[in-house]
Amino acid sequence: MKPFIKGMDVSSLKELEQLGARYYQDGQEKGLLEILKSYGANSIRLRLWNDPYSESGVPYGAGTNDMKTTLELGRRVLDMGFGFLLDLHYSDFWADPGKQRVPKAWRGMDGPELEQAVYRFTRQTLLDMKEKDVFPTMIQVGNELSNGLLWPYGKRPAYDHIAGLLNAGIRAVRSVEPDLPVMLHLDNGGNNALYREWFDAFMERGEEFEVIGLSYYPFWHGTLGQLEDNMQDLAVRYGKALNVAEVSTGHTCGITQSMRSFLPRNAKGWLQSRSWRRRWSIP
Repeated sequence: MKPFIKGMDVSSLKELEQLGARYYQDGQEKGLLEILKSYGANSIRLRLWNDPYSESGVPYGAGTNDMKTTLELGRRVLDMGFGFLLDLHYSDFWADPGKQRVPKAWRGMDGPELEQAVYRFTRQTLLDMKEKDVFPTMIQVGNELSNGLLWPYGKRPAYDHIAGLLNAGIRAVRSVEPDLPVMLHLDNGGNNALYREWFDAFMERGEEFEVIGLSYYPFWHGTLGQLEDNMQDLAVRYGKALNVAEVSTGHTCGITQSMRSFLPRNAKGWLQSRSWRRRWSIP
């Protein structure tokens, strides 16, 4: 049996540290990675954006996860014995179901040119990481791909285009390291109909991959039962490993002064039920 992955995304860590963030455990200041490891975390996800700067060179923020930053964080992660999941967004900033923007350098490209750009970027990224001895243990080819990638060319339901783009990325991975596990990652982890439609379409058109990734945000993506039912179905239907690659909840049932202006339905991630928190083993 493969080991259970208990991970965190710490892509903003370097920027937060530069802004003065400090981390404590039982009142003692420690490094964040050290604290995470003490709680049983064994894998870290780091995103990579193509060019997270404006055309005048101003960083977009949110971690400014360019290659230099990702290499630096990746080295720290690997040196502490974590697994390293590399998350390629194929965008200059956040890519998710609401936005999958073409990187500045790829604007104006047609479909075949975009496929070549994906291939070259993926391959060169991995070659550079291998040269620096900062190589991932798993790779996400795209981020939250429910509505496709590199819009408008790769926007769902254009599954032929979506598959062409992702196949280019997967082939690039195989050209550098054939055994590196590839994850394809969607959001809306409780939506079985979405996953069946998407992966049925990709399995007809796509290259081989190893892992289905899911995002699960309970305030958007249904109940725990729906997530579990979806994962059970996916495991049987597609025979892939499963990874809940993103999850977020509130951490308290208390009401702070800053939350009093929110109605419960608007309190993003707010846990109203103590039994729900116990089921998630949230301290």
